[in-house]
Amino acid sequence: MRILADENIPMLELFEHHGQVRRVAGRSLDRTLLADAEVLLVRSVTQVDQALLTGSQVRFVGTCTIGTDHLDLDYLAAQQIGWASAPGCNARGVVDYVLGSLLALAEREGVELAQRCFGVIGAGQVGERLVQVLRGLGWQVLVCDPPRQQREGGDYVDLATVLERCDVISLHTPLTRQGEHPTQHLIAAQQLQMLKKGSWLINASRGAVVDNQALKHFLTQRPDVRAVLDVWEGEPQVDVELAQRCDIATAHIAGYSLDGKIRGTAQIYQAFCRHFAIERQAELAFPAQTLLSIELAGHTPVAEAMRVVCRAVYDPRADDAAFRLSLRGDSSRRRSAFDQVRKNYPVRREIPDLKVQIPEPQKDLQQMIKALGITV
Repeated sequence: MRILADENIPMLELFEHHGQVRRVAGRSLDRTLLADAEVLLVRSVTQVDQALLTGSQVRFVGTCTIGTDHLDLDYLAAQQIGWASAPGCNARGVVDYVLGSLLALAEREGVELAQRCFGVIGAGQVGERLVQVLRGLGWQVLVCDPPRQQREGGDYVDLATVLERCDVISLHTPLTRQGEHPTQHLIAAQQLQMLKKGSWLINASRGAVVDNQALKHFLTQRPDVRAVLDVWEGEPQVDVELAQRCDIATAHIAGYSLDGKIRGTAQIYQAFCRHFAIERQAELAFPAQTLLSIELAGHTPVAEAMRVVCRAVYDPRADDAAFRLSLRGDSSRRRSAFDQVRKNYPVRREIPDLKVQIPEPQKDLQQMIKALGITV
């Protein structure tokens, strides 16, 4: 079996048990590279549609990502080409990214996170986990998800309520351009004007969920608003002026934990084996943490303990610094640098992997540790 794969997918050795694997840069993948490939393994940078697949022998497409907006699912179905995605694989990595961003902004602004009202827009795999963590910490959270509200009812609010009432707004919707609830430019000029004074806007979903030009203009007029962007319209081309106006700006790496990548590969490998009715030859193993544990006193203040624990695993400010270095030079160099940041991304683990030792922790500290999912 001939398998063509994005070189940034880890643990491709799994597929080598079943065929010949060729690794290529995901953004350069085109019809000429497909040749006689029967399996295509991608990430979000590769658009998989009729233009790419016409005339190919591809029988299965696997994307090691939670999103599918880069797959033409109608075309795949019409051609009877099997496909699979990896829902939830990097959800925890994104949650860690948001937590790290909140800690950085709180430190910069001199505010207490526990006193803020949080709005989560999109309660899918990522958004739901973020809501669970924030509520587990005892913080006030409002959730907006019209499709889920329509299907399930429940304690949801509309978009206007989130924008007008919340101090922090975190976006976790898929990118949809059609249908009853399209999310392209969900946050545009009109919605931005509804933001509270001093609010924070975080987008770690898809770039086009926010109208980037409208946001750039808005931040010029409203310097009180803080913006955290991990995703951009037109990637890998990034609006440098917008990036400069963001408090934290990164190269679409919010979910780039090693754990998330491994889970993504594992999910696609399992789907691949099911599709071709073949027996799995191996299972993925997660490597051990380099930081084995942290010991805290039982009376450590919660805010301090949270900073120590979260930053011991991940601090997005390092990714912000690396991304800003990539914004130098002409357009061609910046495009290449964007992909290089992602390709050469350092090993990053997830907060629940960390073990924390706390002799006789006080009740509020126990609540924080439980909310973060850490082993005590």
